[in-house]
Amino acid sequence: MYLAHSFMSDEKKHSIRQPLVLAVEDHDDSLLLMSYALESLGCRFICQSDSYATVLVAKEYQPDLIMLDILLPGLSGIDVVHHLKQEPLTCEIPVIAVTALATREDRECILRAGFNDYISKPYMIEDLETIIRHHLQGRFHAQPTYELCHD
Repeated sequence: MYLAHSFMSDEKKHSIRQPLVLAVEDHDDSLLLMSYALESLGCRFICQSDSYATVLVAKEYQPDLIMLDILLPGLSGIDVVHHLKQEPLTCEIPVIAVTALATREDRECILRAGFNDYISKPYMIEDLETIIRHHLQGRFHAQPTYELCHD
């Protein structure tokens, strides 16, 4: 299957099978930053900018967590989460909204739409790590970010 603007982290870097995170973001700089953050946390990841392919990629790779931008061209993150929650193969995968929409009303609307959690941009790596650890419930084996910096 060909996916434009998609890439997957190198699984060979980790001897223990780390959780797989699917990150969907349409801005290349934001996607690159998220991939750096996920790599620093020790996650395997798939990054993509095509919201139309998200459900197919999630069904094929069965990620442990999906981080999904809301304001995507084509299908919005709200549309994508509706499709994910209707699919038997993806309905149980936690989906985190990663968005610049930051009002209380936006957050409530996003959570009502089916997202499991919410993080607003810009985010701190520590906040990203906390939300990832929470939703992976013990399947995360990497060191906290602050420990990676203390060599």
